[in-house]
Amino acid sequence: MTGVPREHEPLRELVIRPRSGWIAIDWRELWDSRELLYFLVLRDVKVRYKQTVLGVAWAVLQPLFAMVIFTVIFGKFAKIPSDGFPYAIFVYAGLMPWTFFSNNISQASQSLLNQQSLLTKIYLPRLFIPASAIGSGLIDLLVSFTVFAGLMLYYGVPIRPGIVVLPLLVLLTAAASLGVGLLLAALIVTYRDFRYVVPFLVQSWLYVSPVIYPVSMVPPEWQALLALNPMAGIIDAFRSALLGSPWNHLTLLISTISSLLLLLYGLFYFRKTERSFADVA
Repeated sequence: MTGVPREHEPLRELVIRPRSGWIAIDWRELWDSRELLYFLVLRDVKVRYKQTVLGVAWAVLQPLFAMVIFTVIFGKFAKIPSDGFPYAIFVYAGLMPWTFFSNNISQASQSLLNQQSLLTKIYLPRLFIPASAIGSGLIDLLVSFTVFAGLMLYYGVPIRPGIVVLPLLVLLTAAASLGVGLLLAALIVTYRDFRYVVPFLVQSWLYVSPVIYPVSMVPPEWQALLALNPMAGIIDAFRSALLGSPWNHLTLLISTISSLLLLLYGLFYFRKTERSFADVA
């Protein structure tokens, strides 16, 4: 009969004990708790746009204003090349992944510090806290694509077949930003002064990423070094997928490896220091 408990069914008991050294990721626990990640993402989205005048329009205005400023300063005055495309659409194609990446880092790095009650009062997979910032950033990225579609129509740029690989590039960007976000989140919750490093890091990272200039502008012998920056190959690949510019496979390969290594190291450092979060939060 359904609904009647079995008298001799053994009770399950979960015992949480501290462990030393590297703590392996419990993928089963993450999968079983996947609904929690969904609600954390939903909460982050609601909090971000709660009591705002423009709401989700801020996701459009941030890269749009940057595009206008960069187009005037670097496109009109500095005459930086744009691989034969209008500079406005060229720079916006680079700003979309960059804005997604930089916002993810900023939000994820502060997530543990902003959610101290979750760390100290309840048990949950703590990887979900910075990961939820990445999920909410996807909403902003999808909204910014609507502006890019309008720019493509305005400048008469057709849709390219390479757009089919765009989801993989978004996933790669999320992996790179999650790796950096996990590392910074673990550092900031332990050493509070690291929070002041994040804005400087993001600002400096912008200029070593090909957002306002093409990778082709960099001498060939330096392009492999530039690709160690994961966003170099990702931004260049975004432009290839969206605009149809030639693919730089070497740069993309190096940046892919760099992104995955960042993610692995971020996971390693986060799990290594996770046991002390509740004590120092």
